[in-house]
Amino acid sequence: MVNKQPAATADKTSMDAEAPANQAKVTAVQAVESRPPLDMEHDVLELSPAVILSLGKDALFISEATSAAPSTIDYYNILWAEIAEDHRHVSIDFASQVRSHCLGVRNVKLAIPVLRPEESIRVIQQSITPWIERLLDRSYGSAARRKRAWVVVNPHAGPGKADVIWDTEVRPIFEAARMPMAVVQTTYSGEAVNLAKDLNIDDYDIAIPCSGDGLPHEVFNGLGKRQDARRALSKIAVCHIPCGSGNAMSCNLYGTHHPTLAALAIVKGVPTPLDLVSVTQGDRRTLSFLSQALGMIADLDITTEPLRWMGAARFTYGFLVLAMQRRIYPCDIAVKVEIEHKEGVKAHYRQQITQGTTGVGGPARQGQASPPTPALTGANGDIGLPQLKYGTVMDKLPDGWELIPYEKLGNFYCGNMAYMAPDTNFFSAALASDGLLDLITVDGDISLFKSIGMQLSVESGHFFDNPLVTYRKVSAYRIIPRPKSRRGYISIDGESIPWEPFQAEVHQCLGLTLSRNGVFEAPGPLEWDKVTNTERLRA
Repeated sequence: MVNKQPAATADKTSMDAEAPANQAKVTAVQAVESRPPLDMEHDVLELSPAVILSLGKDALFISEATSAAPSTIDYYNILWAEIAEDHRHVSIDFASQVRSHCLGVRNVKLAIPVLRPEESIRVIQQSITPWIERLLDRSYGSAARRKRAWVVVNPHAGPGKADVIWDTEVRPIFEAARMPMAVVQTTYSGEAVNLAKDLNIDDYDIAIPCSGDGLPHEVFNGLGKRQDARRALSKIAVCHIPCGSGNAMSCNLYGTHHPTLAALAIVKGVPTPLDLVSVTQGDRRTLSFLSQALGMIADLDITTEPLRWMGAARFTYGFLVLAMQRRIYPCDIAVKVEIEHKEGVKAHYRQQITQGTTGVGGPARQGQASPPTPALTGANGDIGLPQLKYGTVMDKLPDGWELIPYEKLGNFYCGNMAYMAPDTNFFSAALASDGLLDLITVDGDISLFKSIGMQLSVESGHFFDNPLVTYRKVSAYRIIPRPKSRRGYISIDGESIPWEPFQAEVHQCLGLTLSRNGVFEAPGPLEWDKVTNTERLRA
């Protein structure tokens, strides 16, 4: 029987502090009187006078004559339920906390009364099977059951334990959810690009890289290299099991950087359209799902790569080293600005967060306005990647763009997601499918004291409003680093590209992923939901 244990502890990082109440947990109800009102005809399964199963609002209640209070399992935790092969038990698999930030699979079997064969078949068909179906409906909500998964494991990701994490922690959760899986392990960098390019997409619903953010980048680009790229990117939901240093994708989609919590969120995840970005450099076109950076952030990302064994601490160490150097990166930049000022960015964010969505077993929460459905073919019937609206970096500057010199640039950072690592919500106004990128620029000649203060403001949630930070919503840009300036690094989703001019433009809803609630888990800019004085005057 289910042990009466405390609720599974939610992630204790500030990123997870606002996690909804349906965070994975198994708990004991303190008194029988706390049972919710029940529909006695449809929501109660009486296996015997001693064992009664009741479908509550947010959880399954298991009442036994030998226990003073019913045990509960949150619907969000329930992975599967079925009649056991012996036809003598109802079997329920669910996720339960085994240690801090780690879930394991538990099973409870409840005996079906011994009846004559013909009575047993009738009871199973008329009562037990329909009740189990209702339990699974409540446990999964709008999420698909038994998603067919293509799993890609990078054993060298982060500290180098991704294969162990997959085998011992994550795989059991997917198996308990009865998810069909094909698992491959990469042996060299870039291999997942070719694997995704040649994937039979009709055999799978989701792709699950087990790694840092580099493997999702490879999977998106592999799907993007196919002749049917649009269909592939809109059919295969690219997910993420965090096994690296930054784990930004998991932080944004599931509100956690812990593998088993992410695994449960994938099991219960809902399809979420995702903007993707085309980056052109020379004759190359790359897809970006996370960020593009030039300057200190890019240098930090690339130069600390040999320190992956440090985990996320590598970024703190690298920042302190680079901040003391006060480097500048002279560039010429042209930007297609859509929203210029921070007040307008907040208003856009507030406008987009308008509709309520409900997670499995959880309260309604606000979500992004419904995005448009992407076209699977272009105007000429092409099913490959969308044509570039503004051409490539090799073309002349688009009409209306102005190339502006930035002599003291310290950071050029463009984001498609909010979190870039746990507790680093750089792009707090980022939305999954608004068709816009969030662009941050910061001068490089600020003092070490101000630089440290700015970095601390990221963790405190005040970075967006920091006066040293320029924050805009853009749809495209071109950046030309000065060839005679001291070379730095350019980072696309954490991957290094040459120190050469490049151009980027966003494609609304080109990609697909699964998220916990249909939106990013970041909290948004501080006080984004407050009406401004300007808006009051306009009203």
